[in-house]
Amino acid sequence: MNIDVMVNAMTPEVYDRLRQAVETGKWPDGTPLSEEQKESSMQAVMLYQAKIARSTEHMTVNEAGEIVHKSKQDFKRDINAPSDKNTIARFKQDDI
Repeated sequence: MNIDVMVNAMTPEVYDRLRQAVETGKWPDGTPLSEEQKESSMQAVMLYQAKIARSTEHMTVNEAGEIVHKSKQDFKRDINAPSDKNTIARFKQDDI
C-alpha cells in the first residue's frame, strides 16, 4: 500500500487510537502491543503528524520527516492565540 494513501485515509479517531497505543504500549482493550505493532504504529503517527495534522506542540515532525522544535516565543504565541469564543474544552476521562 502507498504510504500517502494510507496516511490520507486515516481518520482523526484512528490517529488518536494509534497515538494512545504508542504512548501506553497497549491497545484500547488493554492488549499489549508487540514490538512490531509499536514500531508500525509510531511510524503511522509520525507520518500523520507530518502530513495531515497541523500540530501546535513544541516538537513535531515536518513533511520532510525532520523534527521541528518551535522557539519558546513561537510556542507561547500559538498557545495564547485567540480561539473561537464558542469553543468548548474537551477532555478524555484519562486526561483528568
